[in-house]
Amino acid sequence: MNTIELTEQELAEYWPNFQAVAYALYDDKNVLLYHHPNYNEKPYKSLNWTEQFVGSTLILFEDYPTAIVDVSYYKDYASLYSILIHELFHGYQFLQEEKRFANEMLGVTYPLSEENIELRNRERKWLYQALMASTKEEKLFNLQQFVSTREERQKIIGEFHEYENLIETIEGPTWYVELKAFSEKSERPYSDVLQTYIEPLINKQESTIHLRRSCYSSGLSICLLLDELSPNWKTTFFQSEKSLYEFFKEIMNVETEPLLPMTISHETKKLINIAERIREEEISSFSEMNGYHIVIEGKMAFSAIDPMNIIQSGNRCLHKNFIEIKINNQKILFQQPVLTYFEEHIRNIVKLHLVLSERPELEDGFLNMNRVVRISTDGLTVSILNS
Repeated sequence: MNTIELTEQELAEYWPNFQAVAYALYDDKNVLLYHHPNYNEKPYKSLNWTEQFVGSTLILFEDYPTAIVDVSYYKDYASLYSILIHELFHGYQFLQEEKRFANEMLGVTYPLSEENIELRNRERKWLYQALMASTKEEKLFNLQQFVSTREERQKIIGEFHEYENLIETIEGPTWYVELKAFSEKSERPYSDVLQTYIEPLINKQESTIHLRRSCYSSGLSICLLLDELSPNWKTTFFQSEKSLYEFFKEIMNVETEPLLPMTISHETKKLINIAERIREEEISSFSEMNGYHIVIEGKMAFSAIDPMNIIQSGNRCLHKNFIEIKINNQKILFQQPVLTYFEEHIRNIVKLHLVLSERPELEDGFLNMNRVVRISTDGLTVSILNS
């Protein structure tokens, strides 16, 4: 397994005063834990893998923020190194007591309206052209068009606009340091690396289908433009309460202009149809899974979800990762795909559909699942079907 020992000087090249939290590199057997306050071994403490180490993310390991990276996902050193810097920056945000986080529930219910998607893809093109412009005049013109379009779009989607702004605020700077780290360690020319990172900005299908992820490239682009137009911006960014976009707009002091009348393009209508079809296909795929299909109907509510891994279509939500449901005052954690049906708000669940490999038993007013979970069926209707 690769080992990576970082220094404060190295991190400061990516962001002023970038402080590292603990971090761990791991595979399916071993964990190399660096700089954790509960362990004195240098340069790292070797541990056996446990279920705490899943994915590449930031966790609290023994009550201390720890960036973790699964080395099996990264085939070259530059990719491994840069994703570690990415996750460490999330740790730095934690140390800076960053509070500008988005309400992830808004991402689940984000509107795929024609007017919004049309303007959003135009807006992203203006931002891309501003970043790539060769003259100051061209850059400022494109920035003015970008800001004018975004301000117009805010009037259309309201609070969902703030959701995008705050995703950019957290993930934009994180992608910024990742880009710098990857470029430093990679043998590829910077222009090639930059194009890879900002290409999603003008990929209309990507931005329509993967809304949250598409905010990463726009946030990164705003950071890169701030480097050009206000090089010292990073020294005050964490002292601001504004979103990255509002912070940028204040520095730039760009005046907006009225937009010309808009026509919804055939491409936009096609993109929305594709996005809706993909959602339907994922839900249909779940419904066709092999196993015992359990359908529970009645009043329920979720107590915990993974909003970044939910697909909504109509009054249905496919929870792809996990969901914790409150049923008859009992909390049940399902760590598997679950399809829920709701009324008025996605929290108000009226039907739950899951698939099990073993047939559960209905007896004495309880649903017994996997010999461990036992749910009271009082006031509920339960159906068990074998696919």
